[in-house]
Amino acid sequence: MGRCLHCQCGVWLPATRGGNVLRALVVVALSLVMLLTAPCAHASSSAGQRFLCEGDPLEAIAFNGAVDAVDIPNSNADTVPGAFLVVRWRQLSLQLPRTNNAGVPSYSDGRWWWQARDPDHPDFAQLLRGHGERYSCEREQSGPASPQ
Repeated sequence: MGRCLHCQCGVWLPATRGGNVLRALVVVALSLVMLLTAPCAHASSSAGQRFLCEGDPLEAIAFNGAVDAVDIPNSNADTVPGAFLVVRWRQLSLQLPRTNNAGVPSYSDGRWWWQARDPDHPDFAQLLRGHGERYSCEREQSGPASPQ
């Protein structure tokens, strides 16, 4: 029959044509198992929220992230530490982790800040040394404007 080969998955198979096919099937099966059972972050809503910030479109998408325990005492608005927010604005794409501040969820990476105390006018700022720059944001209206 031929010598035995050791593949990366730890299975010893004969070095024959059938062994190569079997080895390939084992590798594919293990890859599928790893892919299907890998932890992933789920969006807390099906679509991002759309805003206009300083006149430019902004999209904010909240994700729950990988969290060990959902009963963490500082959970508010169905978010817990470990959650994050993806913000797409101008030429930027930011991933802001959930802060552990009490109250309305806030997100910051130390340079950018997002908090939606008023869901129609969220706080969005760039934190700079000595001062910060706040950007005026308002929820984007969906559909055509209705006549008054």
